[in-house]
Amino acid sequence: MILNYYWQVFPYTIVGFLAIGLLVALSNYFFIRRFDEFSIAQNFPRVSVLVPARNEEKNIKACVESLLAQNYPDFEVLVLDDNSTDQTHVILENISQRDARLKIFQGKPLPSGWLGKHWACHQLAQKATGKLLLFTDADTRHAPNTLCDSASALLAQHADLVTAFPREEMVTWGERFTVPILGFSIFCFFPMLLAEKFHLPAFSVTIGQFMLFRRSAFDAIGGYEAIRAHPVDDMVLGRNIITHGLHWKFMDATRHVSCRMYHNFSDAMNGFTKNIFAVFNHHILLYCIGWLWIAVSFVVPAFVLFNSFTSSNFSKPIALAAVIEALLMIGLAYRRFRFPAYLVLLYPFSLLIFTWIAFRSLVYSFMGYGTWKGREIAPPAFKL
Repeated sequence: MILNYYWQVFPYTIVGFLAIGLLVALSNYFFIRRFDEFSIAQNFPRVSVLVPARNEEKNIKACVESLLAQNYPDFEVLVLDDNSTDQTHVILENISQRDARLKIFQGKPLPSGWLGKHWACHQLAQKATGKLLLFTDADTRHAPNTLCDSASALLAQHADLVTAFPREEMVTWGERFTVPILGFSIFCFFPMLLAEKFHLPAFSVTIGQFMLFRRSAFDAIGGYEAIRAHPVDDMVLGRNIITHGLHWKFMDATRHVSCRMYHNFSDAMNGFTKNIFAVFNHHILLYCIGWLWIAVSFVVPAFVLFNSFTSSNFSKPIALAAVIEALLMIGLAYRRFRFPAYLVLLYPFSLLIFTWIAFRSLVYSFMGYGTWKGREIAPPAFKL
């Protein structure tokens, strides 16, 4: 009887769920601001730009040169070569000979209980002299006004951490089918307004490609030492800011920062496999139910609408309403984060692929398969 009742209301729960997601997307569309929407600050604190680099010979030159080209009055660029085995260090040395603002450090051996990137960032923070700390990845590129505009935004909003979503560059179809789902998930399922105004860390998202901290706030939350073994350092750092009563701010950096996260489907699959389950803090039941429900809510209505399938309760009009909601949600996210518009129409395929990667992440965590850039990642502590 209960199952029969649920089957009757099932289509309406999908429509209701998508309606909530659409409201979240609309609120984020109008609430999330860009760096250049604020007046330029009158006085700029010193900024330390911190870049961990491990085997980044393809990226490091463009990244560092874009950082050194900033029009900011007082900054330093610190790069830690995390025991690279390629030409990363040689490239950095060549750049440093031309610009003394670049400081290069050789990473110390990885201690027990630390993840590699966390240890690299911890060492960089210890060397930094700025009142603001910008952590950014070696595969990012920065417009010349990035530091000026982001620091002005942080100061104008009295923020302790400004994090931002960059413009994600995609070349292959493997990237196009996977990377935009990251932006869609953030935009449609995390109400930034509620996270900021009501200090709700569970609704917050922090992007490791751009994290601008006040040094005092970074130290107050214990920095990387407090999260030395957590695989999603950015999310936890942001949530620690909120739980300490400090001001976290999510912004749009698509006009200032670009990044090509992955270079093919295999890279994207392995990268997301490493992180997705950890974002849910390894809660198995929540994770499985969440991803199954997302797949069902977005894919089933499209299947009903565009096939000869008929049902007494899942009618074509209900399916059409759900598909329109999905298109609006994804369209808002893709427009704001500057993904190609034609990818909106491919959302059922993207979500099916990403759901498969999500369950791959769960299986790999169970089986203890965890490596990144040649280093083993310890199996997580699972929670029901």
